[in-house]
Amino acid sequence: MTTLHIATRKSPLAMWQAEFVKAQLLAQHPDVAVELIGMSTQGDVLLDVPLAKIGGKGLFIKELEEQMLAGNAQLAVHSMKDLPAFLPEGFAIGAVLARHNPLDAFVSNTYDTLDALPQGAIVGTSSLRRKSQLLAVRPDLQLHDLRGNIHTRMRKLDEGQFDAIILAAAGLERMDMPERIRSLIPAEVSLPAVAQGALAIEVLAGDAQTQAYIDFFNDADTVACITAERAMNAALEGGCQVPIGSFALLENGQLWLRGLVASLDGTNIIRGERRGAIADAAAMGHDLAQELLSRGAKQILDAVYGRA
Repeated sequence: MTTLHIATRKSPLAMWQAEFVKAQLLAQHPDVAVELIGMSTQGDVLLDVPLAKIGGKGLFIKELEEQMLAGNAQLAVHSMKDLPAFLPEGFAIGAVLARHNPLDAFVSNTYDTLDALPQGAIVGTSSLRRKSQLLAVRPDLQLHDLRGNIHTRMRKLDEGQFDAIILAAAGLERMDMPERIRSLIPAEVSLPAVAQGALAIEVLAGDAQTQAYIDFFNDADTVACITAERAMNAALEGGCQVPIGSFALLENGQLWLRGLVASLDGTNIIRGERRGAIADAAAMGHDLAQELLSRGAKQILDAVYGRA
């Protein structure tokens, strides 16, 4: 019997995602065994420093990729928003699953919405993308860094350290905590992160045998949306150090892509959008990035990255 080994982070959400993929693999391929290899990555260990200062979201995948290179795992399961714009040489995105809820969630024990927060309220999030967009509509808020797994973040909220916290709605729903979502933040207020809500299966490039087992996971609509979003991010050379949002959806058979680049304080947000054919997803993303750059995003990126 063939055994597929899935490399995954040990956090509760990551394990849920890996188990979710495992269950579908077993249902689709009854002749295959599936085992999980749980790991703690640098991103899970270094919790006292904002991600933007220690290398970004790639810290969540390096150790998993090392397990694959060593032959200990054939695939890895990720929240797709944790994948950098360009994967290291030798790796490929083998499958993109149907997207779950892409929006940001407003979580509070006292207030129902972002607008209901009192002046100077303390809000927890470590996402520069969320911070900049929140400050654009509520510059009075005190935004404090909040890292750790979902349960850690919820505990800090419940201890009274924050008036509200902002999390990905998909994570709360996957962890069977939808009741903790007081309200969803519309994309017009907080444009989601690139690929937010989608799961990706990473494989070694050229591993046709493993690829054949996971082809059934690919969701064509989600692939089209994610392709546009990631193309925009890649053309911007986007990373964790700068607030970038990108969100595509299908409307009447056409792709609608929105994107933004924001200054860290939220006072300057460059927005744009494209509508077009699904087949043009990558070109749309690249084209939107060029427009954003020409309209001021380049100056924001240069300032953040310290480029002359």
